[in-house]
Amino acid sequence: MKLLILIISLIFILATPLLAQQTAPTPPAQSAPPAENAPSQPPVPTYQPKFPGDPARSDSEAAALAYMRVVIRAQRQFNKQYDHFAKTLAELVHSGSFTKRMVNPDRGDYTVSFKGKDDSYLLTMTPKFQDAQHRSFYAEDDGKIHADETKPADADSPVVK
Repeated sequence: MKLLILIISLIFILATPLLAQQTAPTPPAQSAPPAENAPSQPPVPTYQPKFPGDPARSDSEAAALAYMRVVIRAQRQFNKQYDHFAKTLAELVHSGSFTKRMVNPDRGDYTVSFKGKDDSYLLTMTPKFQDAQHRSFYAEDDGKIHADETKPADADSPVVK
């Protein structure tokens, strides 16, 4: 009987703060007066280049360009080893630093498209929302990366420096 009273007391002691939180009234929401000339979107944070000469305009672009460089290096190594290019991203796994996880075409703010043949390949990175900080990218077997901020990048788009 003493044990039962002790257990009930312990439950009551532990439950009291929880019950108090549930029954406490929530403060009314304060509505701020509309600010005049307030920007409609939060300001875009300034991009910090990852290395000297970094051509990226945002962290998303830096990640997309880094991915493309890894694919280009892996294709060079694959071609050197097998005397032809990989036809799929899955074939590139363990070529250079290309990993199994990199086969996934969903790369955050970008989507990968890859088409490979024995003697060439085509790699594109298309942003989910294209703007000045999310350009589209294009590369083929010459290893040059092209970018365009208004349309899908292609061989005629400017080369990224």
